Amino acid sequence: MTAGAGTAAGAGAGTAAGTAAEARTGTTAGADKGTTAGSGRAAGTAAMAGLAAVGLLGLLAAGCSTGGTGTRDEGAAPTEQGGPSGAAAPSPSASSPFERVDAVELLKNDPKVSDRVKKDLRPCGPDAYPVDTSYGNLTGTTAADVVVNVLTCGDAVGVGTYVYRKREQKFENVFALEEPAVYSAIDRGDLVVTKQVYAKGDPIAYPSGEEVITYRWSSDRFTEHYVVRNEYSKAVEGGDISGPAPTGPGED
Repeated sequence: MTAGAGTAAGAGAGTAAGTAAEARTGTTAGADKGTTAGSGRAAGTAAMAGLAAVGLLGLLAAGCSTGGTGTRDEGAAPTEQGGPSGAAAPSPSASSPFERVDAVELLKNDPKVSDRVKKDLRPCGPDAYPVDTSYGNLTGTTAADVVVNVLTCGDAVGVGTYVYRKREQKFENVFALEEPAVYSAIDRGDLVVTKQVYAKGDPIAYPSGEEVITYRWSSDRFTEHYVVRNEYSKAVEGGDISGPAPTGPGED
């Protein structure tokens, strides 16, 4: 029972007791004066006060009960984390919208991949093939297209790049380019192919430039859309720097 309930009960009991005491006083005074009617009224008042006190105590006791529905039920508010009255919130799906493929098997079983690339397609370590795979929408189908780049183990130079499109539950090769230092990527629905350009005498690590070609899917094939050519400066490590070394500020 709370403090408020105890106070109310005490007040009710005190009031009833006082009323009963007054009734007894009135009864005694009435007897001394020989008034029978006054005694009857006092007895009735005392009985009604007693019943009121008992009723008030019973109501307060019911309100303090943990299983009751009185003025206040103690305890924390119910939560909404599942249980009989509510289902738990569903966890986010961990599934990917892209269907993963075995890129190595695609290459090995593809007649459009040259024997030279297939011969070099071997692990660089335990089950670690030099193959990069990208997924995205290039050809407008509901299934994701697959871009596969084949690299060398030693210096990670691209030797072949391919695009596979899913049709009738099978992946077919719709783009292939095999030459040294080539690599493809998906850029906002376009196929972007980067080719390193080597001049005579260029080491493999230092090409003279690069070509960046953007392809778009049209009429069931990729067509060239943009071409950008970048030429690299020779004034870098490994480049052919001719002439005297540059002097610092203030030096002759």
